[in-house]
Amino acid sequence: MPTLSTTPASPNARGSSDARRASDADIAVVGAGIVGVCCALALARQGQRVLVLDPQPPGMGASFGNASHLATEQVFPIADAGILKRLPCMLLDPLGPLRLDWRHLPRGLPWFARLLWNLRPAPYRASVAGLGALNGASLGAWQRLLTSVDAGPLLHQQGSVLAYEKPESLALLTALAERTRAQGVPVEPWDAAKLHAAAPTLSPRLRGGLFFPATGHFLNPLRVVETLAEAARREGVRFLRERVRDGHTTTEGVTLTTTQRTLRVARVLIACGAHSAALTEALTGVRVPLDTERGYHLMLPREPARLPFAVTAFERRFIMTPLPDGLRLAGTVEFAGLERPPNLERAWQLHRLSKGLFTQELDITDASTWMGFRPSLPDSLPIIDRARGGRVLLAFGHQHLGLTQAAISAEMIAALARSGDDTTATAGPSAASPAHDLPAFAPYRLTRFGRER
Repeated sequence: MPTLSTTPASPNARGSSDARRASDADIAVVGAGIVGVCCALALARQGQRVLVLDPQPPGMGASFGNASHLATEQVFPIADAGILKRLPCMLLDPLGPLRLDWRHLPRGLPWFARLLWNLRPAPYRASVAGLGALNGASLGAWQRLLTSVDAGPLLHQQGSVLAYEKPESLALLTALAERTRAQGVPVEPWDAAKLHAAAPTLSPRLRGGLFFPATGHFLNPLRVVETLAEAARREGVRFLRERVRDGHTTTEGVTLTTTQRTLRVARVLIACGAHSAALTEALTGVRVPLDTERGYHLMLPREPARLPFAVTAFERRFIMTPLPDGLRLAGTVEFAGLERPPNLERAWQLHRLSKGLFTQELDITDASTWMGFRPSLPDSLPIIDRARGGRVLLAFGHQHLGLTQAAISAEMIAALARSGDDTTATAGPSAASPAHDLPAFAPYRLTRFGRER
């Protein structure tokens, strides 16, 4: 994939050239993950001159190592009222499925307090409705986007299964199916016979599960980002390997300070995931309570054909996704901030969790580990909005659903970019967009966390 050369013939010529290229942009997108790249492509297709800024190549952050699951069925917030009972285990068990690092506790307590406040019935229902609206529109948005770049085969649409082992789990899954179906999510109960007919390598100890037909998985999440970035370049989008350090708005637009220069653009889109809070505060005055779900994966290259679709182990709380280059085990959550080093023992714990789930144990030869930052807000909803009279656009906070919600978020950002200065408008069809409905913007407003200053 093309990147900026690190050995230019003339540093002064290089800087001058990049400055001229940057000054030609209508909008700077900060972040080259899946959300930022999808948005950059959508903006370019409606005539914007787009510049993407990120210190890494497209897709090399959280987008590289996600579970690769199109998780349209996950319409409930990450936590429920039972989280208080689990708090001691979260603090004491470094390998648990949901972990809070005690060293992060002083900084994380205000975020967790807001999370608990959002578990009250009314805000919890609002979160479920907001997640349901985005996820319900996500599959169609991805189908449109991938078709437009001739990359439909990158999405494997064979559904997914939430499988259980313990007899007492059946009642819990039955209740979950009812709650999920009530949110408009298609779900089918599977008994053991149906599960093992579809996935014969699974152990007989698995008693059945819930099949979600409107889900799927991407065959290579990094390749998805790279394919969209290539399409964006064909539309004129430029990518610069620079970190944005600071910025401020002016009457004419936005000034950004990067590691290499000062840029002035008419508008900016903040889409840099877990790193979005500081720039959002600098440009809007709103202090966003953004934390990070540190996610781990274990990649098993000797197991490319073990499963036909993604399988989540209900009691063990992790997911196994079959990819052409191996089986990816992922799904644990760790709250430890952006600064602490990875605890890669959590990735190896995924292999231990897989024991007993198959008729033959998984081959971990040449296995690789990974950790990434997933941007999380205490109400489990992203921010998809505009501020400062439209000079600042925002698309971040998708927690562990960034891959799922990226395409629909890009359609919403494109609609916001078209809507002039009327920030009360909701998305809808226009001459520059397909004639389909988009989720209303109200649940995803920046202003739920404070007024602009």
